[in-house]
Amino acid sequence: MRTDLSSTETAAQTARNIPIHVPVSSELKHFLQHFWNLSETPLATEAADIAPKIEVAETKDAVTVSAELPGIDAKDIDLQISSDGYLTISGEKKCSTEHGMRDNYFSEIYYGMVKRTIPLPWDLDYNKADAKYNDGLLSIEIPKSQTEKAKVKKINVNKM
Repeated sequence: MRTDLSSTETAAQTARNIPIHVPVSSELKHFLQHFWNLSETPLATEAADIAPKIEVAETKDAVTVSAELPGIDAKDIDLQISSDGYLTISGEKKCSTEHGMRDNYFSEIYYGMVKRTIPLPWDLDYNKADAKYNDGLLSIEIPKSQTEKAKVKKINVNKM
C-alpha cells in the first residue's frame, strides 16, 4: 500500500530518522536515512561557529556562568567581558590526528572554533572575575558590585 506524504507527516520528517512511506527496499531506506542524518551535522548546516551550551545562575553575591567546552584545552579558551556587560566565550578544538594518514568514511566529531556571547544584565565587578576549567566544564564567577547588591528591596504584600 502506498501513501502520500501529507502536512501531518512533515513534522515527523524533522525527527532524526525520516520515516519513509514508500514500498522500497530496506537498503534504500538505510541509504536515504544516512544522508538525512549527514544533513544535520554542523558543517552541512554551514554554521561558521558552534555555540557552547551554557548555564547562567545568580546568587546574592555573584553571577556564575558555566559552559560546556569538551575537548578544548584550557590554553585554547579565550574569555572577554566588554565594558557594556557582554561576556564572550570562545575556544578552538584542535584535531589531534593527521588526516593525511587515513581516509574517514564518516565523522561527527567537530574540530574548529566555538564561540558564544551573552549579555550580563547585572552591575558586576568584572575586575574580580574568576574562571576555572575542569573536564570540559568552564565555570566563571563574577561578583556583583555593591550597587547591584543594594538594588534588592523587599515588598510587603497586604491582604485586601
